[in-house]
Amino acid sequence: MQHAQVARYQRLKLLLIFIVFAAPMAAAWGMVKWGVGIPFGHKAHGEVHVAAPNLNEWPLANEPESLGEAWTLAFDCLSDCEQRKDELWRLHRALGREAPRLQRLRIGGAEHALPGELVTRWQEPPSWYSQGAIWLMDPMGNPALVFNEQTETTDILDDIRHLFKVNHH
Repeated sequence: MQHAQVARYQRLKLLLIFIVFAAPMAAAWGMVKWGVGIPFGHKAHGEVHVAAPNLNEWPLANEPESLGEAWTLAFDCLSDCEQRKDELWRLHRALGREAPRLQRLRIGGAEHALPGELVTRWQEPPSWYSQGAIWLMDPMGNPALVFNEQTETTDILDDIRHLFKVNHH
């Protein structure tokens, strides 16, 4: 009688060990099969399909001298953009220790540049140009995202932080 209890206890113990190791696999399979409990990925606030060419091909009046190594936040300033210029400067500062990974390129507006800002102007606005647009270019000069005038600065900052996180040095 006691031998039967020990055997049953051993089987129960073996079954519990099996459940402990099989449960995560079953849960993962269920998550994939039914899409339950899977965190949603980051959704970009900017438009991913950017019509702009590589930054080297932009019809700029003067080639900014220090383009290279960093991501570039290029923004149009043909219309009145004092507020946007200030917001993007604050966005740049909000990146904290990641700030050196970004540079701002203002196209148009006053010659006076804010700290960390490169200034140029269009030779003539290209066909893909959009007034008030903000383009985020990768370190190679390829367009990554484009934002329109209505995009909130906090949303742009969110997208930049996400891109920096997934694109390490």
